[in-house]
Amino acid sequence: MSHPGPASSAKPWYRLSLTQQILLGLVLGCLLGWWMSLLPAAGKASWDNWLTLVRDIFLHLIKAMIAPLVFASVVQGIAGTGDMKKVGRIGAKALLYFEIVTTAALGVGLLVVNVVGPGVGVKLAASATSLGAVAQTKPLSLFETILHVFPTSFLDALARNDVLQIVAFSVIFATAVIAAGEAGRPVLTWCESLTQVMFKFAGIIMKFAPLGVGAAIAVTVSHQGLGVLLNLGKLVLTLYLALVIFVVFVFGTVIWIAKVPLKAFFRAVWEPFTLAFATANSEAALPDAFARMEKLGVPRGIVSFVLPAGYTFNLDGSTLHLAVASVFVAQAAEATTGIHFGLGQQITMMITLMLTSKGVAAVPRASLVVLIAALQSFNLPLEGAAMILGVDALLDMARTSVNVMGNCLASVVVARWEGEFDDAKAEANFGDSAART
Repeated sequence: MSHPGPASSAKPWYRLSLTQQILLGLVLGCLLGWWMSLLPAAGKASWDNWLTLVRDIFLHLIKAMIAPLVFASVVQGIAGTGDMKKVGRIGAKALLYFEIVTTAALGVGLLVVNVVGPGVGVKLAASATSLGAVAQTKPLSLFETILHVFPTSFLDALARNDVLQIVAFSVIFATAVIAAGEAGRPVLTWCESLTQVMFKFAGIIMKFAPLGVGAAIAVTVSHQGLGVLLNLGKLVLTLYLALVIFVVFVFGTVIWIAKVPLKAFFRAVWEPFTLAFATANSEAALPDAFARMEKLGVPRGIVSFVLPAGYTFNLDGSTLHLAVASVFVAQAAEATTGIHFGLGQQITMMITLMLTSKGVAAVPRASLVVLIAALQSFNLPLEGAAMILGVDALLDMARTSVNVMGNCLASVVVARWEGEFDDAKAEANFGDSAART
């Protein structure tokens, strides 16, 4: 007697999941970018224009959903609970976690860059003119950072996709919805509907993710010459090594302490992680990360608060990159000028970076701006930042994807800390049984 097993409902081998399609787009995009780098200038420019158009259309559509999704989900998550004490408790726990983990990121970066020494023996160029206007940009001071949290116009914050200002307004707005009682219920219902619509919107746009990812990585690969990679390959490898160590040991310790289901978490985070890596854009992964963390078992109220807040206060990959890049420049400066930049000075610079890296929420090319400010503060040559700019695209891909993973993990940790993480939901959606179907 035969029994129809699970295999009878298995998908055919050629029906790839979205994650598999994104990975395929990533590989094909790399091959296409390498082929483009061999073309004559005119042919390469034509391909580059079309692929840049495809990439930018995808990113524009992703960014278009950020503001309404964050606003609606934060209001729904907070007003839906009706408990402002709980919101304050979640916020305090999230900020404490953010500070601990970003400090660990600085420590790992400092350790690895000193052991590997990617800047030792590197000669700096004579000028840093390629930095252009970026060198004139300053990170926000502490007072400016605090002031920047609160928007003068909500519509302006929406138009600029300023996630931190949107979150701040949404938290206060949700408090007002709670205070309004029955009068505020239609607003809450509308936000619940808007959240569901935006998740469906995200699902539609994500069907085009393999094309957008392939185009983005092809443009990046075609622009990176082998000469640049050979000269700065040690820096790139140092950052990637430091990020791997950080993920394995720091995130691994957090996962062990918080009892996060390891396989389920990585299956859930892999798609937004890959999307962030290929596009080097955290915003591109935010809607997918929202949906998948909720599907993993994190309550919407926690996801909607922790993920957007993490985009300002929990940039683990970017923080680690700043540690590696700044000491790289100090090592190269020693080879050029003979002036030694000691461990005590490095630690002082790490403390400075820990503070200034929180003040770049609305600053373009944030990591580069903070790096330049640190170099200027410690009288290190800006030529080092100009050199790093040559491989910044490759560095950006790595640090951005780790930023996304870190924020996803933060939402799970806070949910576990609150005793609200749903292990059964994680197993049902991303466990071994779910992976086989």
